This record gives sequence, structure tokens and C-alpha cells, in this order.
Amino acid sequence: MSIIRNTKIINHDFLQHCLTLFPGSMSLAFAYGSGVFSQKNNAKSGQMVDFVFAVDDPQGWHEANIAKNPRHYSFLKYLGSGTVSSWQKDYGAKVYFNTLVPVENGTIKYGVISTAALLSDLLDWDTLYVAGRLHKPCRILRPAASDDLSTALRLNLQSALHTALLLLPSHFSERELYTKIASLSYIGDFRMWVGEDKNKVSNIVDGQLQEFSELYAPARESLSEFMEVTNGSGRQDVSPAARFYHLSMLPRELQTCVTRRWNRDGRHRDVEDVLRGAACDIYSNGVIVGGLGDITRMRNISQSIKGIFTAGLIKSVRYSARKLTKMFRSMRR
Repeated sequence: MSIIRNTKIINHDFLQHCLTLFPGSMSLAFAYGSGVFSQKNNAKSGQMVDFVFAVDDPQGWHEANIAKNPRHYSFLKYLGSGTVSSWQKDYGAKVYFNTLVPVENGTIKYGVISTAALLSDLLDWDTLYVAGRLHKPCRILRPAASDDLSTALRLNLQSALHTALLLLPSHFSERELYTKIASLSYIGDFRMWVGEDKNKVSNIVDGQLQEFSELYAPARESLSEFMEVTNGSGRQDVSPAARFYHLSMLPRELQTCVTRRWNRDGRHRDVEDVLRGAACDIYSNGVIVGGLGDITRMRNISQSIKGIFTAGLIKSVRYSARKLTKMFRSMRR
């Protein structure tokens, strides 16, 4: 079964055409966001379409792409593909974005990430940047090129489900489950305060409930011993044993952040001791939420600063203006 659903697509031919504009050596390619999938209170017409491309050799890929699409890049292209690749790998969330790229009658934005960095983010939630985008329905355009990458995509969804269950009560609606999942990568993101629609998460889920349900069906089945969802209603085992299992399955970076927060009292407990303590503490949800914020906060700030250089000042201003306009329109509804 496909990890990423392929429904509610805006202009399938347009998405496929976009792929032909770039060097073909990609280990994974997907489109995502409001320009691709239906969202409540958000018409798809005129939306910029977002892509992410994973590549094994970022410098080689950028060298070929600069030769093919030089206008997509800022002044950094004049410093060579090595510099562009370094900006991608060494700063922010290890993604290099080119934005406001005109294609036919529309515009696109595309991010490039190394396959190694993507694997690490999917498995460990190093930045939760691309992994967070893949918590939600996406349109796969180039399938995972290796079994390792396919497995990492599946485990990323399972990690999202483990985390969401830890933050939910014993009984919940299916909509509440997917809303919690969709919100994970936005916790601590400053852009949710400035530049984003405050109803973004609920709009995403309300427009794609069926897609979320199908996307997470395998992950729910794998946790059937601990939870079930029937006719839009869910329930779960919230015993310390069940919570410890979910905590023990969290990605490495989130476990590290939870442990660091738990030890702020000056004691030095190891990860297992912290997870056992959190499993028995009904108030430990705040530590998990704080840990998620620790992962996303600085990475999102540094990625946004990085965007000024990778997109160029003029495009950055235009892109930010579009985001702010969208936010103000949502506030007037």
C-alpha cells in the first residue's frame, strides 16, 4: 500500500510537467500543501504549488539544475554549485528552496534535500521539517528509490501516531487524532504567529479527512493492541505500560529533548528512567509538547533567515507579502 495518497490533486498533468523541468536524479519527489490538496476555506485556484526533491548528490544536482534553470537561483549561483550545496546542507533544516518560480500559468516553490538528511529527519526527527510535511497527505511524483527510504516513510507516520496518542485522552474523535498529528510540526513554529493562517491546521484536516484516514490506516492497524478507531470515534489504552511503549517508540531527537526538559530540576536521569517517569505522570504532556517545540523553533527561524539568501531579497519580500495577505484574509473570515 502506498505511503502517500494520490487523491484530490489539482491538475495532475501540471505536476508531471513540472518534474520534467528538473534533473531526473531524485530518490523521492512529492508535492504538498494548499496548491495540491483541498483545504477548508482555501480555494486552490491561483495557489503556488510546493515540491520537495530528495537527491543523493546535492552538489551534482544543483550543478545540473543551475545549468538548466539559472533564473530559479539567487546570487548564490554565481558562487558555484559547491556553495549552493553547502548552504543546503549546513544551515537551517538542510533544505534549499527556490520560490516563486513561474511555470506556464502558475508558480511553484521547490525544496531540495539530500537523501541522507531526509532519512535522518524521517527516522530521528532531527528538524521535523520535511518529516512534518510528510505527516500529512502528499502527492508522490517519484517513488522512494530504496527500501530504506520506503521504511523510513512508514516509520515517520508511526512516530507521528505514537506522539499524537500521548497527547490525546482515552477517548477522542478521528478528527481530533488527525488534527493532533497535523499540528506536531507546527508546535514552536514562529510562523504560526506571523505569516500563517491561524486556522491552518484545522483547514488542512477538515479538507482531507478521508485522505488522513487512508494514510494512517496501516499505522493504526500496527497499534491495534493499544488503540482503535471506529465510525469516527477513537479510544486508546492510557495505562502507564501503554504510555511507556509509545514513549519508547518516539524518534531519538524527541526523546533527547524530553529527557533534557525532565532533568531541568538538576538531576541526571538517563533516557529510560525519564520515559518511565513520564509514562506514570499524567502531566507529562507538557514536556512532550515542549520537546517538539525545542526541535522546530530554532530550525524554522534559521531556515527562514536562510531563505533570504537562497531566494534573494526581492523574492523573499514578495513571498512574505503573499503569506501575510493570506493570513489577514483568514482573520477577516
